[in-house]
Amino acid sequence: MSSLEQFLQRAEGVLTRLEQLMPAPFVAPDWTASTAFRWRKRSYQHAYLQPVKIQASLSLADLKHVDRQKQLIEQNTRQFVSGKPANNVLLTGARGTGKSSLIKACLREFAEQGLRLIEVDKSDMGDLPDIVDLVAERPEKFVLFCDDLSFENGEASYKALKVALDGSIAGTSPNVLIYATSNRRHLLPENVSDNDGYTHGDDGDLHPGETIEEKISLSERFGLWVSFYSFRQDDYLDIVAHWLRSFQCNEAQIEASRTEALQWALQRGSRSGRVAWQFARDYAGRIL
Repeated sequence: MSSLEQFLQRAEGVLTRLEQLMPAPFVAPDWTASTAFRWRKRSYQHAYLQPVKIQASLSLADLKHVDRQKQLIEQNTRQFVSGKPANNVLLTGARGTGKSSLIKACLREFAEQGLRLIEVDKSDMGDLPDIVDLVAERPEKFVLFCDDLSFENGEASYKALKVALDGSIAGTSPNVLIYATSNRRHLLPENVSDNDGYTHGDDGDLHPGETIEEKISLSERFGLWVSFYSFRQDDYLDIVAHWLRSFQCNEAQIEASRTEALQWALQRGSRSGRVAWQFARDYAGRIL
């Protein structure tokens, strides 16, 4: 083997190894396989959209005592699928009160009108531009769903989301919105020391410091803020009754469940829709 042939063989081996290290091109999924997808990333070399075969069966009618929140999200989503201006949405507040369920219920409500949902983990926020590029030419409307979102100070994915919302040199795609849920109003931890940066102006007004401004700068890029609150006792019991009826419990069984339902909530330290659903499953499974 000549020296030239040896060189070419070695060069070919090097190129093969480089190709293995290069990220694989994003491949579009079978868009007819589902109305909901998850962004999966096995490594920095391999990411793809995975169709969700089994979806949540919640409807908007199943979500009780969040009428104002439901109206806001439903209207914004209706504008979006109709091709009208609509906002990115941040849903914040008490845990288990229906933030994520409301988004999933909207998918069920508007799927036939072309709505699609893509769930993206916080760790994959840096891939948002790639996801947008993948769906930008599609006729459907896509909600990028970021669930239970919160950041610690200094996380890189925090800045990636800021850019995706409003800050890139590229314009936003008209067929993509971001819906995020969080227990934190501004998505970042709030410390007492943050107040040290406040200053008093000559006019007597109080001005936030740079730390506060930075923390607010992400949440304010969502055009629509929707807040959720803990349920009152009667509201909680009404939600329990709704789910027990869905499990075919009769009214006498529902009335008899009230004391146990309250004890169940007390043990968990929360009167929420999630706790009501969990109790109803347990109770119906025991008595039916």
